[in-house]
Amino acid sequence: MTYDTVVFDNDGVLVGRTRFDVLRDATRNAFEECGVEEPDPDDVERMTIGATPGSVGTVCQTYDLDPGSFWRTRDDVVSKAQQQEAREGRKTPYDDLDELENLNVEMGIVSSNQQATVDFLVNHFDGFERFGAAYGREPTIHSLQLRKPNPHYIEQALGDLDAGNALFVGDNESDVRAAENAGIDSAFIRRPHRRDWELNVWPTWEIERLSDLHEIVE
Repeated sequence: MTYDTVVFDNDGVLVGRTRFDVLRDATRNAFEECGVEEPDPDDVERMTIGATPGSVGTVCQTYDLDPGSFWRTRDDVVSKAQQQEAREGRKTPYDDLDELENLNVEMGIVSSNQQATVDFLVNHFDGFERFGAAYGREPTIHSLQLRKPNPHYIEQALGDLDAGNALFVGDNESDVRAAENAGIDSAFIRRPHRRDWELNVWPTWEIERLSDLHEIVE
């Protein structure tokens, strides 16, 4: 099997994941920016990870907030918090990113994180200039429906890269399912936070480091 294109998830694959407490604190700050001084901790957690259009609507109804406006604020504040983590050296690329320098394929990024976060990280860190497409979510409630395993952003990246035979590399089961939904192969990378993870999906490949892609691609 040979590939002419490899697309990567970002957080947990190319760069380290943002600590949950950073995301939670930023989400609480977003509530405060919208005039809610003491949101229920359970509501903060629901809006931090795994939010859906339905849960955003339910939480906003509780506090008499406009869902669209709240979510734009939430995404903006959470994105800025992650950018600050990168500036201060707490969110950094993995040390094997340079293994992609000699990978003779078109490459792209597809993340369920905000587009603003993806854009910042791509511009902030060295080594990301090799990626010909980089997609994240728009700051809209609708974008929550387009997250992986929805193949929407993967398909956009594949179109930009004029992909023939493509591979998607991720660290979540939703990444594997998104690749399947896009009709392409997948590689599950077992970063330290996934070393002993028991998968309920069947990726085409399992890898330990980005250097393993050389053997798969070539």
